[in-house]
Amino acid sequence: MDNETKGTRPMAVGSRRDAGLDVDALRARFASLRDGAFAYFDAAGGSQVPDEVGEAIARALREASGNLGAPYATGRRVEAILAEAKAAAGRFLGGSGDDIVFGANMTSLNFVLSRTATRGFGPGDEVLVTRLDHDANVAPWLELAEDIGITVTFVDVTDDYRLDYDDLERKLSERTRIVAFPWASNAMGTRIDAPRVCRLAREAGALSWVDAVHYAAHEPIDVAALGADVLLCSPYKFCGPHMGVAHVRPETAEGWRPYKVRPAPTEPLGRRFETGTSPYEQLAGLSATVAYLDSLGGMSALSAYEQELARRLWDALPDGVTVYGPGLAERVPTFLLNVEGVPARQVAERLAEQGIGVWHHTHYYAAGLADRLPYPDEAVRLGLIHYNTAAEVDRLTAALGELAAGG
Repeated sequence: MDNETKGTRPMAVGSRRDAGLDVDALRARFASLRDGAFAYFDAAGGSQVPDEVGEAIARALREASGNLGAPYATGRRVEAILAEAKAAAGRFLGGSGDDIVFGANMTSLNFVLSRTATRGFGPGDEVLVTRLDHDANVAPWLELAEDIGITVTFVDVTDDYRLDYDDLERKLSERTRIVAFPWASNAMGTRIDAPRVCRLAREAGALSWVDAVHYAAHEPIDVAALGADVLLCSPYKFCGPHMGVAHVRPETAEGWRPYKVRPAPTEPLGRRFETGTSPYEQLAGLSATVAYLDSLGGMSALSAYEQELARRLWDALPDGVTVYGPGLAERVPTFLLNVEGVPARQVAERLAEQGIGVWHHTHYYAAGLADRLPYPDEAVRLGLIHYNTAAEVDRLTAALGELAAGG
């Protein structure tokens, strides 16, 4: 593996029951994984979904096709679905269900919340974003700059694509109102020290605004300990439905005036930022997703297993493969790479022919990185998740070896 340190052989992770995780049993809960014919290494772009989540969605459509307030069975079922989803999301993020806001997806939800938070902002106010950010946590602020004249400033990255904390501290000022950043890079997997950034924002009198979409798929979250003002994630990255979930710190949200229809409820706090009728079937799927993850021991257990797989992959990557970004300890199990002499598109297509799914793209929506990336065209992105196996990793690294050798 070029430009990185690798061991002499893969670590022994041959068992299908690793880190206390029964991988065969959990894979049996996915119709898409049961035959094992296709190895999905595309988790950074979206995960497979267990059957029980789909069944919960279908059940809600069959049995709870109604709306809040109906004084009969479907109305009561909808109320129960909403309450359970709020509690499940709060539990997943380490907070309270009362502080949870649901939306169509993270991007749409971020546009709603960013506009709510910045009522009263104008010229002279500044939002800091980072070059590592997915554009879902950049474009809302750039559009506000066009609309109301705020300033958006990018915090830089280091030569190995970690956040430049010195640059962040230099750019924080009395003008800074919000610091928006990703907990982990969607493009490279780079981890950011979120507690440190939240603390720096707080000390500067600014709000911390965390895109946890990529991080939440791999690590446990405790919003109470983190102290973030806003944290957003997307369940489809951790085996759930397509929707957006946000935690908004109560002390922050109390001062916001929401955009919503006037008769809509304003309590509990999170409800006031939700517009229109909720997608109750998706909420039922979210509750089933959190129950599925809990049944496996929660994100801490899954993280331990994924780290084993990531080490196996890292140690077995062949010469001729260049990985971009920091070392293994400073990333979630996502890898941006190229195979020497083989265009990324061709790598992805050749792997797909062998039953291995990866992505090829330019900057993977981290548009701020576009002029800093060290390749001229595209790169391959590999994403591990807890339903991957050691045997799949070995298939992948062997196939990459063949490509690197000109096969």
